[in-house]
Amino acid sequence: MNAEQLKSSNNFPPAIRVGVLGFGGLGQAAAKLLAAKREMILVAAVDQKGYAYAAEGLNIQECIATYQSQGSVGYLEPVGNLTNHSIQDLIESAHPVDGYFLALPNLPNDFIPSVAKEFIKAGWRGVLVDAIKRTSAVEQLLAMKEELQAAGITYMTGCGATPGLLTAAAALAAQSYAEIHQVEITFGVGIANWEAYRATVREDIGHMPGYTVEAARAMTDAEVEALLDKTNGVLTLENMEHADDVMLEIAGICDRDRVTVGGVVDTRNPKKPLSTNVKVTGRTFEGKISTHTFTLGDETSMAANVCGPAFGYLKAGTQLHQRGVYGIFTAAEIMPQFVR
Repeated sequence: MNAEQLKSSNNFPPAIRVGVLGFGGLGQAAAKLLAAKREMILVAAVDQKGYAYAAEGLNIQECIATYQSQGSVGYLEPVGNLTNHSIQDLIESAHPVDGYFLALPNLPNDFIPSVAKEFIKAGWRGVLVDAIKRTSAVEQLLAMKEELQAAGITYMTGCGATPGLLTAAAALAAQSYAEIHQVEITFGVGIANWEAYRATVREDIGHMPGYTVEAARAMTDAEVEALLDKTNGVLTLENMEHADDVMLEIAGICDRDRVTVGGVVDTRNPKKPLSTNVKVTGRTFEGKISTHTFTLGDETSMAANVCGPAFGYLKAGTQLHQRGVYGIFTAAEIMPQFVR
């Protein structure tokens, strides 16, 4: 089905033209998710070595096959372009794209904020969505609020699983209470092969005791393998620097020091090592102490729980943008819209 058919089918509005920046495991999963959607169409895909753009929509299977066999969507004929400045070159090409999902590693810590600045500098207007993790990275983006407003960009930050889906669930669960005592997010991730999610695994290593973001980024694949051999492929993460804390604080729900995030990542087994959940403990107006728990189904993958919310927030961001609402918003402030 091409874009014109999409626009006229079942009284749906014109499909939102989407670009995916980053085409590793998360970017490819995002593309696969979009293949089944009528309200969004993937028109642009970007990796380190090139980009592909097709106004009528990219052939997602061909994009993935080309990336996996040749290392870049830039090799995809006739719509690919090979370049060492792929994000900048795509933005400057002025190809129409309504919104981008930044499925990018946040290594180094200022990488995603620097990409946002590229969009501002180029005069691009539209919606940007990220699935960023670190508090300090989100704070850098929040400091750009006025720049984003002036540029006509609606930026949705922290819109993956955590931060994102679980942060939004915590914001909703908090409504039962007069005071929030604790928000505890615990995640379990199972992946069959860490190499499919190299950047994500490196980010997780950066959260471990004795490691930094910079140290994790500098690790070779062999060094990552050696670490995983020592831990039997399992990474245990506690008291992570996760932006759920600043997002819930900005939303007025609780101080950031009442929010904790941790989890277990098994890089050798697709089965989750534990169920992902958020527990919100508080005091009701009657003086009762209670806990709400929201648990994700074990059958939902990391990719499903990150990409689904990201596009739900992109749709919400598009509605805000169409109403002239620009600036930056978090997953705890705006309700995502389901993408059909």
